[in-house]
Amino acid sequence: MKLRFSPTSPFVRKVRLSAHELGLQDRIELVPTDAWSPETDLATDNPLGKVPTLIFDDGRSLAESGLICEYLDELAGGSLFPKTPDRWDIMRRYAVADGMITATVARLIEQFRRPKEVHWQGWVDRQSTNIQRSLKFLEDECPRFKTPWTIAEIATICGLSYLDFRSPDDDWRTPHPTLAAWYDDAKQRPSAVATELKMPS
Repeated sequence: MKLRFSPTSPFVRKVRLSAHELGLQDRIELVPTDAWSPETDLATDNPLGKVPTLIFDDGRSLAESGLICEYLDELAGGSLFPKTPDRWDIMRRYAVADGMITATVARLIEQFRRPKEVHWQGWVDRQSTNIQRSLKFLEDECPRFKTPWTIAEIATICGLSYLDFRSPDDDWRTPHPTLAAWYDDAKQRPSAVATELKMPS
C-alpha cells in the first residue's frame, strides 16, 4: 500500500499513528504530496484532492482519514474501533477530538491561506470557540481514556499536537491540567514519537 501524505497534516498523522499502533507501518510506503501545489496529480488518486489518500496495490484508493483508519483497523483484526459495550462513548470522544482538528485546520486556512481582503474574523472566532469547547469536553472525559489506545485517544493526541504545532502561543494546558498531563505522557509513546509533525525539509 502507498499513503500520499504531508508531514504537517494532523489527518495524515492520525492514519500514520494508527498504522504504528496496529503494527502495519512497514506495509505502507509514504509518498510525499503537496496538496496545495497547482502541479499536483493528487486528483488522479483522490477526486477531493486531499491527503491522506491510501492507494491499494491494485490501484484503487481510499480517501478520508477516518475511513482509512477503519480499514487499517479491520486489516489488523480490529482494536481501534472496538465493538465493546462502551463503543459509543469511545466514538463520541473520537468525534469531538476529530472535530477539534477540523476546527483548527479551518482557523488556520482562514488566517493564512485566505486572501486578507476577504478575511473573515467571525469565522476565526467561531472556530476558536469550537476548539475551546472541545478542549473542555476532552478535559472532562480524560479519566475515561483507554489503554491500549482506541481511535479516540489517537485523534486526541493528533489534535493537541496540531494546536502546539500551529498555535504555540495558545495556552490550552493551564485551563486543562488533566488533559495536559495525559498528553505530556502520551507524546512519549513510540508511535507518537515516530509520527511527530514536522515541517518539510
